Amino acid sequence: MSLTYLAQEAQEITGSGYGAIGYGLAAIGPGIGVGIVVGKAIEGIARQPELAGQIRTNMFLGIAFTEALALIGLVAGFVFA
Repeated sequence: MSLTYLAQEAQEITGSGYGAIGYGLAAIGPGIGVGIVVGKAIEGIARQPELAGQIRTNMFLGIAFTEALALIGLVAGFVFA
């Protein structure tokens, strides 16, 4: 194998690796966000048990919107690659 072939292969591997790193970084924010949403929902249910159903519904909506950010990060990785 020639040195130029190995350099081209290394460049292709490195280029595709940046997309995985980018998605990993894009998934950190929604992961933290979901943790905060669930933690605050549990805290709210502990303080107001009679509103557990309404708080749970709002928690699931918050999780869905937060996870949409992770999906946008995944799509952006494919679009800009």
